[in-house]
Amino acid sequence: MTQGKIEQYHRSMKNEINLQKYYMPWELELEIEQFISYYNNQRYHEALNNVTPADVYYRRHHEIITRRELLKQQTLKARKHYNLSQLTAQNIS
Repeated sequence: MTQGKIEQYHRSMKNEINLQKYYMPWELELEIEQFISYYNNQRYHEALNNVTPADVYYRRHHEIITRRELLKQQTLKARKHYNLSQLTAQNIS
């Protein structure tokens, strides 16, 4: 991990954590734990092809990216079929 990535991680955490006031140390600790969980398990990272760090760590990212590409191809094929059917219907009218 490069220094820039670490700095961005800390900047992201700081931006989230500083939105609230914490009166007890355990409140801050809980918020940091929640941020780390969100950052690693839910937040998609553009640098990781829009998968989570947990997906990369557990080697699920290839399957996810392949599934997305397949869905994209199916969607494009369905759109093409729909558009061609609409064009044909307009030409018949």
